[in-house]
Amino acid sequence: MRDHKGLNEITRIIRRDIVSMIHGAKSGHPGGSLSAVEILTALYFDEMNVDPENPKMEDRDRFVLSKGHAAPVLYSVLANKGYFDKEELKGLRKIGRMLQGHPDMKGTPGVEMSTGSLGQGFSAACGMAMASKLDNAPWKVYTLLGDGEVQEGIVWEAAMSAAHYKLDNMVAFLDYNGLQIDGDVSKVMNIGPIVDKFKAFGWNVIEIDGHDFDQIFAALDMARETVEKPTMVVAKTIKGKGVSFMEDQAGWHGSAPSDSDLEIALKELGGVDNE
Repeated sequence: MRDHKGLNEITRIIRRDIVSMIHGAKSGHPGGSLSAVEILTALYFDEMNVDPENPKMEDRDRFVLSKGHAAPVLYSVLANKGYFDKEELKGLRKIGRMLQGHPDMKGTPGVEMSTGSLGQGFSAACGMAMASKLDNAPWKVYTLLGDGEVQEGIVWEAAMSAAHYKLDNMVAFLDYNGLQIDGDVSKVMNIGPIVDKFKAFGWNVIEIDGHDFDQIFAALDMARETVEKPTMVVAKTIKGKGVSFMEDQAGWHGSAPSDSDLEIALKELGGVDNE
């Protein structure tokens, strides 16, 4: 029986970290970071075989944040998991500090791939899964894409390759919050019907509520039982989830909260500190 109460508390801490670090940096991407919190929490605090004390463990599972601009959610998850001291979160996007605006695999413990150019992380994740297959290794690969990101052609080349090579050791999550930097995804460049498209490319596709732990874990269980197909979990989410004035607002894709915004957000998220 999974400890949903414990996981929910972790998500609260992570959301608080996200708004605090972006406020401190005076730049960053809160909307798409907040929408992905439950997914990364489920992966790092339950599903994946990882060891913060040994981040380069050979048989570790790999996670690639393909939507690299959502780095704050990954950084908070890694810090709360124990990969590095939480004090580092205060250095987000600051010169001379470890946590850059996009994930850096050479400078940050736990980051498996430097990402930011949309679609390239997904492609790299496919390559990692293929490497695991070729080595007959036990480790799996997980990745997270944004819905605006799948407008990139490179995503579909990778999707075609993953199905062709039967990468059933790969699970991708699509953070389907419906908004991107320029507004509604369906108006900027409609990606629908996205479920049918990935199915047509040969993927096992599962639709879930991306904020519901029961549905996330059920999808992961189904993916584990799927053979000879990679799995795409289309997770319906809310951009800015957890902060009322950010929810479902495209303007919070890449804007930092002001002092007053931060005060309101932290109050809604249950306080400034929980340690």
